[in-house]
Amino acid sequence: MRTLRLSVVQYLNTVPLIWGMLHGEQRGKFELQLTVPSGCAEAVAQRHADVGIVPSIEYQRLAGVEILPGMSIASKHEVRSVLLLSQMPLEQVQTVALDESSRTSAALARILMQKFYHRRVSFSSAAPEAGEMLKHADAALLIGDPALTYRGPAEVYDLASEWRKFTGLPFVFAVWMGHCGLGLSCQRAAFGASLDFGLAHVDDIAAEYAPKLGMAAEAVRVYLTRNIDYSLDEENRQGLELFYKLAQEVGIIPAARELVFA
Repeated sequence: MRTLRLSVVQYLNTVPLIWGMLHGEQRGKFELQLTVPSGCAEAVAQRHADVGIVPSIEYQRLAGVEILPGMSIASKHEVRSVLLLSQMPLEQVQTVALDESSRTSAALARILMQKFYHRRVSFSSAAPEAGEMLKHADAALLIGDPALTYRGPAEVYDLASEWRKFTGLPFVFAVWMGHCGLGLSCQRAAFGASLDFGLAHVDDIAAEYAPKLGMAAEAVRVYLTRNIDYSLDEENRQGLELFYKLAQEVGIIPAARELVFA
């Protein structure tokens, strides 16, 4: 079997998933390509990658793909790295700049504004620089490390917390997704072992990434162990299925197809 090409997100929240591929027994078993979430979706769609940590909304847009079971990038409550920064109460927002790196979080922002805040908002895409985004919009969606390290004057709304407040469910931001026919089920153990290795070495990850992000090591450790949930348990699946249902209702996707697992 040839080496699978993996497109992976270059944000901190992805690191535990691939730590074994970088430093453990899975090292050398996969070809890793680092990019942003939207880039992972494009790499899989264009078949530049076989498997990717793909924004969850893209499962509904990509044909012939399946999900690797048991793993995801999700949040049970507060995520801290998917933020809506607002210059006013959300009930007054009229324009939102969306981080161009985002697919799923952009869809989540649309759903929250339309279904739960009952706002008809104008959305635009922008580079992930909070100050510039807020010069041209009432609010700005920021994701990943730029959101995690944001320290500014805007009012901060954590979108996983907002989703939980209105639905009572976790939110799944990304999943391992690949083309059917690759024998992904045979590779499940290696993916799982890489994550297990990462979660067992969170202190090592924190020590390496804290200086890069200008964060305390303990803050990184808390983020990876409390804010991010790497499972795809029944509760997370329920949250994912509701996300697809609401995405269909607001016109983000034409229909919500059922989950297919490798």
